[in-house]
Amino acid sequence: MPPLPPTFDYRPPPGLDIVHEDERLIVCNKPSGLLTVPGKDPSLADCLETRVQARRSDRPDTKVVHRLDKDTSGLILLAYDKKALGALGSQFEHRKVSKYYVARVWGEVEGDRGLVDLPLATDWENKPRQRVDHENGRQSRTEWEVLAREPGGVTRMKLIPLTGRTHQLRVHMVALGHPILGDSFYAAGEALAAADRLQLHAEMLGFAHPDDQRRLEFVAPAPF
Repeated sequence: MPPLPPTFDYRPPPGLDIVHEDERLIVCNKPSGLLTVPGKDPSLADCLETRVQARRSDRPDTKVVHRLDKDTSGLILLAYDKKALGALGSQFEHRKVSKYYVARVWGEVEGDRGLVDLPLATDWENKPRQRVDHENGRQSRTEWEVLAREPGGVTRMKLIPLTGRTHQLRVHMVALGHPILGDSFYAAGEALAAADRLQLHAEMLGFAHPDDQRRLEFVAPAPF
C-alpha cells in the first residue's frame, strides 16, 4: 500500500468566524486545517464543533448538521438543540439545501459548464481516498461552471454537488482531468505544489429555518 501523502502544515487560526447565530442554530465559516468534529486521538480534539460547544456551554446538545473535510474551508451549519438538528438534517437528507463551492483547479478546463456523473466508492487499499467505481460505487453527480481562466493555466470553478459523497468534488475534478490545487490526496507535481492549502471553499449555503421555514442564504467569499 502506498503511504498517504503528508498534509500541509496549514494551521487554522483560533476562535470562530461566525456568519449568523440565533437561538436555534449557528453558521460558521470554517478555516482550512480545522476538523469539523473531533478525531479519536486526544490530539485531534480541537475542531469546529468543540469550539462552538465551548463558546455556548449553555447549549450542551450543540452538534454539526453536516461536515466539510479538514482541508476544505467554508460555511458549516450547527444546531443548538436536538429538534433543530433533526429538522435541518432532514433538509440535507432530502436535498432541500442549496449550496455551492469555489475551487481553483489545475489546467484550462474546456467548455463553460457541465456535469460529472461518476459513481464513487472507498478505495479500501488507500483509505481515506475514494475512487470512481462503476460496479460498486454510489451515484455521485457534480455540476460545474467556469468562473474564470487565470494566468498560469489555472481555472476557477463553481461546483454544485448534487449528491454528498466523501471527497466527491475532489475525485470528480481529477476525473475531469483537472485536480484541485493543493489537494494532498489526489493532486501531484505542479498541481499539488501550486498552493499552500486545498483550494476548495464552501462559499454559499441556503436552507429553511426550523422555526418558521423562512429561507436563509449565506455567502462567505473564498479566501483565495
